Amino acid sequence: MANNNTKGRIPTKKCRDFVGIAFANSSGKVLGVLLAFILSNLAHHLLKPVYQPRITSDIVIGLVLGSIKKVRDSFEPEVIMTIDFIVEFGMICYMFVLGLEMNLYVILKPPTRDAIVAYAGMISTFILTCTITPFLNYARNPSIAFTLCLALTLAGNGSHILSRVITNLKIGKSDIGKLGMGAGVHADMVSMLLICLGSIFFPRLATIQDSIRAYLTKAAALIIQSVFAAKVSPIFMSWINNENPEGKAMKGTHLVLSLAFMVFVCSCSPWYGYSSILSAFMAGIFFPSEGRISKWAVGKINYLLSTVYYPIFFFWVGYHADLHKFEAGSLGTWARFFMLLIITIVGKVAGTVICGVMLGFHWPESVALGLLLTAKGHFAIFLAVISYAVNQTTTTTSALMVVCIFLSVVHTPFVVGHIIKRARKRAPTRRMALQWLDPSQQLRILLCLHGPQNLASTINFIEISRGPADPGIMVYVTDMIELTDQIAATLVQQEGLSESVDTVTVTDKAVMEMREEITNGVQSYVDENGEGITLKRMLALSTFSGMSQDISILAEDLMVSLIILPFHIRQREDGTLDGGHPGFRYVNRKLLKNATCSIGILVDRGFGQMGRISTAQASINVAVIFIGGRDDREALAYAGRVARHRAVRLTVIRFLLDIPENSQRRIYKDNTAEHEEEMKLDDEAFAEFYERHVAGGHVAYMEKHLANSAETFATLGSFEGQYVLIIVGRGGRVDSILTAGMNDWQQCPELGPVGDVLAGADFSVRTSVLIIKQHDSKGDLDGLDEDFSIM
Repeated sequence: MANNNTKGRIPTKKCRDFVGIAFANSSGKVLGVLLAFILSNLAHHLLKPVYQPRITSDIVIGLVLGSIKKVRDSFEPEVIMTIDFIVEFGMICYMFVLGLEMNLYVILKPPTRDAIVAYAGMISTFILTCTITPFLNYARNPSIAFTLCLALTLAGNGSHILSRVITNLKIGKSDIGKLGMGAGVHADMVSMLLICLGSIFFPRLATIQDSIRAYLTKAAALIIQSVFAAKVSPIFMSWINNENPEGKAMKGTHLVLSLAFMVFVCSCSPWYGYSSILSAFMAGIFFPSEGRISKWAVGKINYLLSTVYYPIFFFWVGYHADLHKFEAGSLGTWARFFMLLIITIVGKVAGTVICGVMLGFHWPESVALGLLLTAKGHFAIFLAVISYAVNQTTTTTSALMVVCIFLSVVHTPFVVGHIIKRARKRAPTRRMALQWLDPSQQLRILLCLHGPQNLASTINFIEISRGPADPGIMVYVTDMIELTDQIAATLVQQEGLSESVDTVTVTDKAVMEMREEITNGVQSYVDENGEGITLKRMLALSTFSGMSQDISILAEDLMVSLIILPFHIRQREDGTLDGGHPGFRYVNRKLLKNATCSIGILVDRGFGQMGRISTAQASINVAVIFIGGRDDREALAYAGRVARHRAVRLTVIRFLLDIPENSQRRIYKDNTAEHEEEMKLDDEAFAEFYERHVAGGHVAYMEKHLANSAETFATLGSFEGQYVLIIVGRGGRVDSILTAGMNDWQQCPELGPVGDVLAGADFSVRTSVLIIKQHDSKGDLDGLDEDFSIM
């Protein structure tokens, strides 16, 4: 009895001892864990401007914290053992998601370019590793198993790290970006599969019979798990997904069942001695990745990994890779370090260059691709540290492996930057906007018309926009015609050409007469007074649903900087407005959203009825309103061209925010940095305009100091009848209080708050309005299309 009581008290005593140890020196533990979380996030934030992936900052913080003596001394072996369990569990989750995001069946298909590039880099790296590393004593007891594992680790890569860098730097749509991500995933998947299969045969047991029995048991367990995940899991997950359709809250019981099922699948082979971490990867790669539950699991696990697990993981890495024990004075240490780095880089680059020669790639891009594929991920770091934990390597070797992995990642953003730089030189793409137009280049405008009613305003617009004869202006006058069944029946295919709208002739009588009237009118103007003007006629014949796309493609092909669209509401001869055309309004709104160049909507309130403008007649009053933002800067750029016309008397009106000195209210709540950057761009653009046009006396200048949007509305109303044309930006402003709230009563939101007021029926019947929107270049690579081709 006494003996039984003694046995019962042992676990209790151990539990009390562990609790006591956990709370002993708690300040150091709390400090270490808090610093791991805080510094890793801070370092990641500081490195964002240079596009470094999170793993680089995490490695640095982990190595530094793990080497601080006070922090190290506060963690007893029992606590470190607990962290070991946490790291292992987190790595199981990481590997499951990694496998879940891969498609195993691509390796069963004929090899694509991605696969060929991946195999070439892997084979060359594998051969170099197996040839060189056995002579440098990376392992305490050199063995074939260690060499093969090291070779496969170096031959693979961190596909998720590489994909994140390529995506963040916006080259994921380019040919080299797609190739890099595809090859990275392929190399990562194949190397992981080989490691998973190879681990069946290690370690060896005391006798050959015991080893063979263990190998067969683990292999059978792994096969059963894989078959179960591939065949049974889809049935179970399909039932769960059908019971929990999109848009409805997931049932708690089904969620618990799904998680339990995933855990069960991952736990099959570890029951028979197989690695639980590699088992999770094998389960994930065969597990169905489609469906609501799988996507939910990936999202939640990735969130927990990034917010909670990675700081703990890299602290664990730094603790075990103790830099205090790093043998920096040994030549062998540096020989192993540099040789490992050389094998990693040369192996991948040599493979991709040889492969690039066979596939016809340019050699600089092949080298860049090889450098990108050297990037390693979290599993490689885990193997580097765990090899020391199981006494396969020394602390020094483990630490230098971690540093090599760090160096394999840190260079990737700079390689991508070099790729972008070369792409700009080889395939530059113009930034299609007036603000960036080189004055020595010809202005290209796509002028769209609904019909002859837009002819007079079109001619006057060409006149005030023409600028100097050298370099001149290229005008593509384009008819916007809805493709109805009646018109479609009159289309005649041109002989010898494929069936396409672009290769047909419209024989509808009304359309032919309309186009001929517009052609004669514009051509007559160009013949009489068109020095420096090049005219070409175009046709946008499509349904309203597809017309915006056709015009956008046409503008991109013609490399125009500005598209001018008529407003969908027309002014009648008596000054009243009609109901407008919903089809043309739809086209205008779609183009404002999707066009690859600047867009202008011309609201004609007598601009065409005033007669033809010429350099000989009396001046006409034109105003440009400048509040701020990219659209207003684009409007100012266009106004600078109008200011050169001798018949135009331009006034630039700048709306400035009037803030009382004793006012404490906060005007800008968010985007402070963005607001400051926009203010800087506004001041630079306006200062350049002022120096070029206002300072010389060619343009009048007026300031309006306003306190709120109500004063803005009243000031706009005071301009009634003073100007023939008012030019204004559509919007693009950052939290401007001068227009705040004006959206609430907009009738035509596509015109922006100021344009809607000026174009409204209550404003004026004599003042036309040109609303300009600059192409939204956010997401572009500074003038380079994201889907550029360079390979």
